[in-house]
Amino acid sequence: MKKILLAVAAALLMYGCCDKPQQPGGVIATATPGRAAGQTDVLELRADPLPTVRVAFIGLGMRGPGAVQRMTHIPGVEIVALCDVEQANTEKVNKMLEERGFPKAQEFYGDTAVWRKVSAFPDVDLIYIATDWKSHAMMGIQGMKDGKHVAIEVPAALTMDEIWGLINTSEQTRRHCIQLENCVYDFFELTTLNMVQQGLLGEVIHGEGAYIHGLQPYWDEYWNDWRMDINKKHRGDVYPTHGLGPVCQAMNIHRGDKMNYLVSVDTKAVGNPGYLKEKRGEDATGFRNGDHTSTLIRTEKGKSILIEHDVTSPRPYNRMYQLTGTKGFANKYPVQGYALGAEDLDPALTANHENLTTHSFVPDDVRKALMEKYKHPIARDIEELAKQVGGHGGMDFIMDYRLIYCLQKGLPLDMDVYDLAEWCCLIPLTEISLDNNSAPVEIPDFTRGGWEKLKGLKFEQ
Repeated sequence: MKKILLAVAAALLMYGCCDKPQQPGGVIATATPGRAAGQTDVLELRADPLPTVRVAFIGLGMRGPGAVQRMTHIPGVEIVALCDVEQANTEKVNKMLEERGFPKAQEFYGDTAVWRKVSAFPDVDLIYIATDWKSHAMMGIQGMKDGKHVAIEVPAALTMDEIWGLINTSEQTRRHCIQLENCVYDFFELTTLNMVQQGLLGEVIHGEGAYIHGLQPYWDEYWNDWRMDINKKHRGDVYPTHGLGPVCQAMNIHRGDKMNYLVSVDTKAVGNPGYLKEKRGEDATGFRNGDHTSTLIRTEKGKSILIEHDVTSPRPYNRMYQLTGTKGFANKYPVQGYALGAEDLDPALTANHENLTTHSFVPDDVRKALMEKYKHPIARDIEELAKQVGGHGGMDFIMDYRLIYCLQKGLPLDMDVYDLAEWCCLIPLTEISLDNNSAPVEIPDFTRGGWEKLKGLKFEQ
């Protein structure tokens, strides 16, 4: 018992997030720092409208160039700065801008500290961060301190200190801090969210999400091997946001409900250590992250969420995305479908079908008719252009378009810094759970008391 308590204490000190070993019921507690005097939340934050949004990009390796290209299709965007460690990357993207008829942007390159010049660069409204995960929070915090709104690729933070740093800086500076979670803008997820908000599925009481994607073809593409290094050194769900984000939106997390605690279990590490030994001849002794991690979450309103992570197994790509409601069920992987009773459907959609039952998916023509009827308004407005521009089938473009649209109109962003915190916190908290024999770990209320102020998610127009 003494060894277990010492292990818990060591884990809590390591992550700097806990003020006491356990709550009643054996839940490992986490600290919620108080707000500084005069600091208030940024729920539905509205900033001054920006008819023209001047954007600086940091990180032009794997994700950055595509983001720059997408922004060239959005009216009212000026691309003013490009930054990367490698000069060739900035030059390549600038050449693309010139070919598309845009003026060259100011280039910053040469070392890992050059981004500070971009953060301080005048005449920038938005910094778009697409670097390695380890630098995301640091750059986002400094960008807000320098007066910019920041958009950060997923995951935006890896530790509880980074998460609270982003929250506090956004609240203090009144600058937007958005995590660039593209999966909430995929067409099936948007349509299903609209169905949920229209009451078609009843009350959603359980959700599932995942990131299951064998990365063997891509490991060598990560600069300085940063992604493998994270998996070497850490256990847990190190990439939870693609699966968790759409589920949290459908379940109104911090907009009427909140996540209370999680429990994680994992398998032993086999696939990635084997890859390192076979492909690189490396000794992977002590590799931390298991092949498969499963995390269960319980909410304040008595709902549950299951999130899974696996980047090494020979399984087809899968984000799961399942919603179980009191009247219906939605499923995206491996087959898109809805299970709904005939009494819950518009008779015009089911005129040629009998004996519809929630024990099976609705026929394909009914599914297509449902998705057309409940197509989300923001997808309907720009679906054709999004599919032309691309980015994971168009969802990346919708994400960027909505970000710029809201900044131009002075509207709250679709995702706020508390979404960022909730979706990223699984990274440190699942590791604490796993290192303590799958103990339950408290999930803080990142709004610090404001989780019931909003009544559901709104996409303002």
